Amino acid sequence: MTKTEFKRNLSDVKALFSEEKDMLKKILREVMQEILEQEMTDSLGAAKGERSLNRLGYRSGYYERSLITRVGKLELRVPQDRQGQFSTQLFERYQRSEKALVSAMAEMYIQGVSTRKVKSITEELCGHSFSASAISAVNKTLDESLDKFAKRRLEESYPYLVLDARYEKTREDGVIRSRAVQIAIGINEEGRRQILAVELANRESESSWRDFLLGLKERGLYGVEFVVSDDHPGLKRAIWEVLPEAVWQRCYVHFLRNALDHLPRKANDDCIQELRWIYDRRDLTEAQKDLAQWLDRWQKKYPKLCAWAEENIGETFNYYRLPLQHHKHMKSTNMLERLNEEIKRRTHVVRIFPNAASCLRLVRALAVETHESWLEASRYLNMDLLKEHKKLGLAISAAA
Repeated sequence: MTKTEFKRNLSDVKALFSEEKDMLKKILREVMQEILEQEMTDSLGAAKGERSLNRLGYRSGYYERSLITRVGKLELRVPQDRQGQFSTQLFERYQRSEKALVSAMAEMYIQGVSTRKVKSITEELCGHSFSASAISAVNKTLDESLDKFAKRRLEESYPYLVLDARYEKTREDGVIRSRAVQIAIGINEEGRRQILAVELANRESESSWRDFLLGLKERGLYGVEFVVSDDHPGLKRAIWEVLPEAVWQRCYVHFLRNALDHLPRKANDDCIQELRWIYDRRDLTEAQKDLAQWLDRWQKKYPKLCAWAEENIGETFNYYRLPLQHHKHMKSTNMLERLNEEIKRRTHVVRIFPNAASCLRLVRALAVETHESWLEASRYLNMDLLKEHKKLGLAISAAA
């Protein structure tokens, strides 16, 4: 396609959308309708009108159902089968976080702490205005399902655990406060990631993290051998107290950020870059060799940094106890940071939550969506490598 043809086609598309404001809404409705039809085909083992020996049932018309989206309310026709066995997960999955987001914004409007802009956004999202009773009904349904997720039993072993927290603003008694959203991700023996817990605390402290970890153990958490987190003092002490058998890995990304505090403002960028390269080494021996060379090179110019790094960097090298193929995934909290970025993208719409419950509702809804997508994805790590690692006598326990 030439540039001229591309521009002409782009102009046609723009014209199409400008002529029809609901075009995106129509496109999304058609996509959703096609998903429903395909789900029914998969359920029955045959398409509409298809003759097949593998057919498991027959279609029996449709019923109307609304789906709330960011482009408005979609009216969909949900197919039915004669036996009444067909069930779609489309609505529950798609609407959970959307409802939580709309709920938070609507609560702001109802409580009188929002603007006319919030009111117009919520009305546009759902196609109608809100009442306190309507929001209460939505919240009740959401809270029941999210509470089940938060309190579910953990019935399998999770050798790897990743912990982190981010802060969200909530309005309490007319005062805006920052609340810590604590999150735990576990990797089970099949190598699949799961979000184990999402809780709200007044702040990150030893007691709040201890309660968080004890809550996980009460729900059945066991088999944790390796924990990754940042260098928060309260979190470290809680890990050592509640999970004394686990090796603690200090996130190397946070460590490199902390290193900047020990450098003058106009420091040589090569210094930190060379420190970063150490974490690409295949084993601890190579890393320690490179560290010695790095210290020798920068000792005179940045003595404060070098002294600090030499004293603390060992906490970031514990991932070398793991199989080589696991290093890049378990030397930092990056997998949780990516989840936090998605949470930030969605909570930024609200900015200040009308209450703590509203905040926890949205974050948990987003966590459930991510959790379910991870369960359906291919395994994140090959944990057979960890088993082989142990057979070779390469223990990763805290006592090693």
